[in-house]
Amino acid sequence: MTVRQLQQVRRLLCRLENTIQKTIIAARDTQAADFARIASVTAADTIYQVDRLSEEAILAWFERHWPACWPVELVMEGLESETVTFPRGTRIARTEFKCILDPIDGTRCLMYDKRSAWVLAAVAPQRGRKTHLGDIVVAAMTELPTSKQWAADQISGIRGCGPKGLVAERLDVREGTTSRLTLRPSQALDFRHGFASLARFFPEGKGLLAQFEEALWDAILGLGKESSPLVFDDQYSSTGGQIYELLVGHDRMIGDLRPLAFRRLKLNSALVCHPYDICTALLFQEAGGIVETPEGKPLRAKLDTTSPVAWLGYANPGLARQARPMLRKLLKEYFG
Repeated sequence: MTVRQLQQVRRLLCRLENTIQKTIIAARDTQAADFARIASVTAADTIYQVDRLSEEAILAWFERHWPACWPVELVMEGLESETVTFPRGTRIARTEFKCILDPIDGTRCLMYDKRSAWVLAAVAPQRGRKTHLGDIVVAAMTELPTSKQWAADQISGIRGCGPKGLVAERLDVREGTTSRLTLRPSQALDFRHGFASLARFFPEGKGLLAQFEEALWDAILGLGKESSPLVFDDQYSSTGGQIYELLVGHDRMIGDLRPLAFRRLKLNSALVCHPYDICTALLFQEAGGIVETPEGKPLRAKLDTTSPVAWLGYANPGLARQARPMLRKLLKEYFG
C-alpha cells in the first residue's frame, strides 16, 4: 500500500477509537457501578461488563464505517469462538488486512476509576495464521480517562515514517478540543534516579519476578550503597499504558517477563501480555525506542488472543546496551 493509503487506515483506527472512548465515557457517567461485574471468562482473560460495552460499539462501527474495498479480519478478545470479517461473511482468504484490537487495555484500572485505560488497535497485511506482530504497519492508541481527568491522549502512526510520522494529540474531554502532544522518550544515559520496572501486577509469580528484578538492579547499579533508592518502580497494569509511559519519557525501561516466570513455576495462567496488548509497540519504535524479546530479538508472536508475549522496552539504545548483558545472564540463571 502507498503511504497515503496507510494514512487512511490510520485515520480509520483513530475514528474507531474515538467512538469507543465516547461510548466508555458516557457509560462511565451513568453505569460505573456495573463496570466491575464479570460478564464472562475466556481463554484470553476475564471479561468484565465494561469490556462488553466497548465490544458492541466496535462491531457496530465496523459494520457502518470500514471500507468494503479493504476487506478485514477482526481479531479481538471475546471473539475467540468465531471468525469475524468485514464486510460480514468475507472469507479470510479474501481479506486484505488483519486488525488486532484491545477494546480496553487496563480494564481493572478503569473499572475502579484508579487510572487510565487504553484502546489499542493495529493493522497488518493479511497473511493468515502466519501474520505476526512484526507485520504490523499501522497502529493507534487512545486514552480512556478516569472521571477526574480533563485530558485524554491519542497517538497513531505508520511504519517507516519515524518520529515525524507520529500523530499525537491531547483531547480536552470537557470542551471537545484537541492540541498537539509532544512525544520524546527519555534520553537519559543511565537508570539512576529514574523509573524502570518489570511487570508483576498479580500474585502469581510475583516472588520470582521480584527476585529477578532485584538481582538485575544489583548487577547494573549495585544496591544498598546509597540511602535513597536509585531506581523507581511503577506497576501500571496496562501494557498500552506502559508503552505510553515510555513514549512520553516518564520511564526508561519496562519489561514483562511473566510468561518466562509462569513457565518456570509451571503455572497455567492467562495473566500475561498477549499480542493485542503489545500491538502498539510500533509507535514507540517509530519514536526511537526499542521493543524486543528478552533475548534481544524482534517480537514475532502471531496476531491472536492467546499467545503469551515476553518483552523488554528501552527508551534509547544506550540504556539497552547497559541492561542487556546482565539481563541475559540472569535470564539463564532464573528461568533456564
